[in-house]
Amino acid sequence: MQTRVHFIEELSRLNHDVLAMGTRVEESLRKALEALKTQNVDLAKEVKAGDELINALQIKIEDQAAVLIATQQPVARDLRELVTVFKVTDNLERAGDHAVHLAKAAIKLAGEPPFRQVDRLVRMAEIECGMVRGAVDAYLNQDAEAARRVAAEDDAVDVEHKLVVREVLELMRERPDQVERAARLLTTSGFLERLGDHMTNICEAVVFMVEGRHVELND
Repeated sequence: MQTRVHFIEELSRLNHDVLAMGTRVEESLRKALEALKTQNVDLAKEVKAGDELINALQIKIEDQAAVLIATQQPVARDLRELVTVFKVTDNLERAGDHAVHLAKAAIKLAGEPPFRQVDRLVRMAEIECGMVRGAVDAYLNQDAEAARRVAAEDDAVDVEHKLVVREVLELMRERPDQVERAARLLTTSGFLERLGDHMTNICEAVVFMVEGRHVELND
């Protein structure tokens, strides 16, 4: 019994750090989003600087999970939960990287009249801020149905991405002098589209943790 109490306490500490990591990623994405909307270069630089903390949290969490697996030798649901931790932190770290990419785009696009397609990038990032929070909450609450609902939000991100691609390609044809800046919009939209995929990956991992079966959401 004492061993079980210790395991639960350690898992609680680990999940506290997962929440902290998810919160940091969401904050980074919101800062990058605000930097893009307001052309605030200083705010964008804060996102780049804060990425190291996200990476440090990933290492800390995964080290804790590895120790629990090695010392407690969990089975069944407990083992699935610990395996899921690695999937959650890996995808959160990648989402943090994409927030940095968005911040870099904000810096590159600052100082010039914004393209109207930036509004689509903003909508994508706004949806994904909610997805980050929702995916982490689904993990912490062990809620497979909530995970499915969060993953479904990626459809709206995909729609915006396809529209960005179509509109930017048209812009390149009409404004060849703006090809370089327009290409940056395409690249940024691609990063945001993949960020949504990473949140879907977390949601799939949550379903596996809770139900013990692998699923593909939004395939």
